[in-house]
Amino acid sequence: MEQEFESNEIIDRLPAHLKQFIKPQNYEDYTAVNQAVWRYVMRKNVDYLSKVAHSSYLEGLRQTGISIDHIPNMYGMNRILKEIGWAAVAVDGFIPPAAFMEFQAYNVLVIASDIRQLDHIEYTPAPDIIHEGAGHAPIIANPEYAEYLRRFGEIGCKAISSAKDYEIYEAIRHLSIIKEAEDTPDEEIAVAEKRVDELQNDLREQSEMAQIRNLHWWTVEYGLIGTVEDPRIYGAGLLSSIGESAWCMTDKVKKLPYSIEAAQQEFDITKPQPQLYVTPDFAHLSMVLEEFANKMALRVGGLEGIKKLINSKNVGTIELSTGLQISGDFTRVIEHEGNPVYFQTTGETALANRDKELVGHGIENHPDGFGSPVGKLKGINLAIEDMSPRDLRAYDIYEGLKVAFEFEGGVVVKGEIITGTRNLQGKIILISLKDCTVTYKEEVLFKPEWGKYDMAVGKEVVSAFAGPADWHSFDMITHKTSSTTIKSKKTPEKQELESLYESVRNIREGKNTKFSLEAAFDILKKHHPKDWLLSVEIFELAHDKDERLASEVLEHLEKVRAQRPEVAHLIDGGISLIKPDFVAG
Repeated sequence: MEQEFESNEIIDRLPAHLKQFIKPQNYEDYTAVNQAVWRYVMRKNVDYLSKVAHSSYLEGLRQTGISIDHIPNMYGMNRILKEIGWAAVAVDGFIPPAAFMEFQAYNVLVIASDIRQLDHIEYTPAPDIIHEGAGHAPIIANPEYAEYLRRFGEIGCKAISSAKDYEIYEAIRHLSIIKEAEDTPDEEIAVAEKRVDELQNDLREQSEMAQIRNLHWWTVEYGLIGTVEDPRIYGAGLLSSIGESAWCMTDKVKKLPYSIEAAQQEFDITKPQPQLYVTPDFAHLSMVLEEFANKMALRVGGLEGIKKLINSKNVGTIELSTGLQISGDFTRVIEHEGNPVYFQTTGETALANRDKELVGHGIENHPDGFGSPVGKLKGINLAIEDMSPRDLRAYDIYEGLKVAFEFEGGVVVKGEIITGTRNLQGKIILISLKDCTVTYKEEVLFKPEWGKYDMAVGKEVVSAFAGPADWHSFDMITHKTSSTTIKSKKTPEKQELESLYESVRNIREGKNTKFSLEAAFDILKKHHPKDWLLSVEIFELAHDKDERLASEVLEHLEKVRAQRPEVAHLIDGGISLIKPDFVAG
């Protein structure tokens, strides 16, 4: 795979199936308007969040190299993040939840490198660099929270999805893209919103991935910390939204103690959240995560675990009590008295032990699926895996001998033993037979003419999880999105406005510019009378140096306020940063 991004030792550790999501940041693509949006949000946030955010926030900005004045350069961030054992990579908008979480497991922050439009400065449903860089990054400087995030990723990427989850991901990704794009017809947005609503209101049982995604939302994205009566903000969605960070602290938003019940609470990314959860401390987050993990198929296994994998219609893995792992698309399970007694995959399947593919048991050896009984032999209390060499000999489980294994639940395996494969502890994990027939009641599950039969050994299924045991077993470089983020159109009018923003930025930074502040303001008034943010920036620079120009700018902003009441509070917010005693006329 051609590498188009700057790497480091943390990013180098990422497997290829995650690297496929990474894209170059292309820092030069950010316009002066983009930089002004970043600066406005950061100045407002730091001013307000210093009063209401968790104490880690301001220190975290410094530790992670997040500047108030400039959109962060990923490579610069990585040099600083490395000191706390993390890294950051750029991606295109939303990526699948399992991939997002697995990045976290590798201590890598996923940052959508696009930035919201000026018209969406308070909030955007699309992930952007303000949300990811200014929201997620600062809090990971807190070691306890950083470990929670890593552990969440480690557990979350094993959660089993459903077909519905992928539909929701695609629908939300599409909605976030068209809502952030310019000139999207209202009707198109309404159709996309209706589709998301329909999927989210679908009453089918929530998958593990849906539930853990809810926990992620109510903690990592929209979490509060402290007490219900006096909460502080730590969730990235709140830290990056100048509108919702203020809204969430009012009585209009219900505050609930954080518990595992949050796994059942769905969310809507397009609207402010009606309720939020408050954790007493970061340690409590990890306690709830472990409580949830204890209920996952990852730790429970069993019949339910296999059924979840069948419903997922994706590659998943079961692990038997011997440590043998079977990875593939599970399509069938035969049960007896609440336990699985036979499982079947369809298509490419690989066998592994300790997350490493067994030699001779990759997808080229099992291209058409794999089926095996599981459990104990009928009438024998000792499971095959627990038998000593003497026990195995006593039961004629020996190379070159013909054998008939009759399992509890009715599956029968007859054939001649070729060999057995053992794990490091000496337990037999696989028995290979020739001239083999496998039956269940009257049904033939395997015929001698199909070749060698590999029978998995294990008295129970101890784990079931999403994805393969060994990622090298399958071709995972297949990600294709149905949509990509839509770039802003470059009209002559927009280019002129960007040039004015660039000139004012240069004046602030003491660089040469073809415009004076006054000239830039004159062109702005004449040709871009509805723009408000550049006027605020000009006012900031003129405030202590040019009283006449500052008065003119304020007068102009009063007109913009009257013409565009929807941005009046943003104008007031910007001026109050410069002039705290400002009262709008």
